[in-house]
Amino acid sequence: MYTLYTHPFSQHGRRVAALLEAARLDYQPRVVALGEAEHLSPGYLAINPNHQIPTLVDGDIRIHESGAILRWLCLRHDLSDWYPAQLRARAEIEQWLDWTQCRMARPVIDIVLNTVFLAPNGDQEAIHRGHATLAELNPILETALADRHWIAGTAAPSIADLALGSNITQLGLAGAAPDTPNIAAWYRRVCQIEGFAKTLPPQMAAA
Repeated sequence: MYTLYTHPFSQHGRRVAALLEAARLDYQPRVVALGEAEHLSPGYLAINPNHQIPTLVDGDIRIHESGAILRWLCLRHDLSDWYPAQLRARAEIEQWLDWTQCRMARPVIDIVLNTVFLAPNGDQEAIHRGHATLAELNPILETALADRHWIAGTAAPSIADLALGSNITQLGLAGAAPDTPNIAAWYRRVCQIEGFAKTLPPQMAAA
């Protein structure tokens, strides 16, 4: 059985949990108490020296980055519906995984961390910077979803949808989720994925 070190308000942890749930893979969630700085404790640093979450543990194997965990689970369990072997489909998935992490993750953190978790003492400059970046990124995403049900153009949802969807959920905590037609319709489809729905933050899951 896997152990997943995570936190309910970590978009990176939730995307991994969503795949584990969707694929019905046995795992034990282990919540890292971020508010108590457990991620900086010697015990957790011995598990993940980067002091980040998530971390997936399987015996003596430890994987730290959410994208790497998603890919590894798909390859280990032959989850070809989530990570197709066909080269063009995989290239699209990889592109959107990297876009999610390299372009969208930073403004999501800037906005949500400072608007929600550090309020009222959040960094207003970071919030402004995050919204300015989203103003550039949201039209790219809206256009990409104009002719496809899923972000990578696959017939079924892929791990790219789980990763990107977790960022949109996170923005929702700050009331900043994009609401343009294509993004909103796609996100509703993502929220209908059983595994994804099970991992929504508590207040959203109860909504």
